[in-house]
Amino acid sequence: MTEAEKNAILTIGLMAAFADATKDERERAQLKSIADALSSASSVDLTAIYLDVMLKRRSLDDAVKALQSAESRQLAFEMAVCVCDADGLQNEAERKFLAELRSKLNLDAAGAQAYTQAADAVATVPIDEPPPGPVVAAQPVKAAELDKMILNYAILNGALELLPQSLATMAIIPLQMKLVYRIGKAHGYELDRSHIKELLAALGVGLTSQYVEEVARKVIGGLLRKVAGGLGGALGRQATSSAMAFASTYALGQIAKQYYGGGRTLSMEKMKASFQALLGQAQSLRGRYAGEIEQKARTIDVSQVASLIKAQ
Repeated sequence: MTEAEKNAILTIGLMAAFADATKDERERAQLKSIADALSSASSVDLTAIYLDVMLKRRSLDDAVKALQSAESRQLAFEMAVCVCDADGLQNEAERKFLAELRSKLNLDAAGAQAYTQAADAVATVPIDEPPPGPVVAAQPVKAAELDKMILNYAILNGALELLPQSLATMAIIPLQMKLVYRIGKAHGYELDRSHIKELLAALGVGLTSQYVEEVARKVIGGLLRKVAGGLGGALGRQATSSAMAFASTYALGQIAKQYYGGGRTLSMEKMKASFQALLGQAQSLRGRYAGEIEQKARTIDVSQVASLIKAQ
């Protein structure tokens, strides 16, 4: 992709993020923080793109015109769909935005609908369904078993972030939500999506903003594309984003274990401080499991990603 195409795809991604006018201030602040951080670490000025979108200085028509290749137009649509689905199924405003985008991109309606349905399937995987297998009687919570489960989820999410497909990145969020649900249930708490979303938002892990950050890194690095015949060189070049997916999942699992294991008495201030400390620890821990993460990435069939989430 050219720099103009990267800028256009990121512009469309942010427009999709703000198509839902109900985004709260925490999510908006997180998106701005991500834009600033990525701008300082790359040649793409995502902060300027963010401001152009917020101040409506660039239209959807302008962004679409910059997409010269069929691949870049398809990627722009895929990213927009996943951004709109990141925090659940699309609302009316998001559906209207995506319909307008598809029309302006001149994409095949059937193909666009098929991709939207695949993203919807990932977004709506129930978090309260137990993994397949024999029903096991309730047992006292064992910290070591929870630690093993948290690590397995972190490895899986690190592996998903090595893959170049947008649906692979989208799967990270429902897996994190399912991890929190299972930890809460292990301590006797029945959680729903709203509770888990609120917990993640309070920790600074916005659903839409997390997806935008992960995919923006792939766009900036030229890695968000379909790869025939394997992962190619993506494994090495995606190490940083994979480490972030691993670390955020690991830290989230550990903080959930502390919170629910302590009877939900931990204050939000202490949770935030502990979460940040755990992020740092997990980023250094990721290197120990790099081989397992890469091996896991080679076994994932992205076309079956919804089934993969259900199986965890």
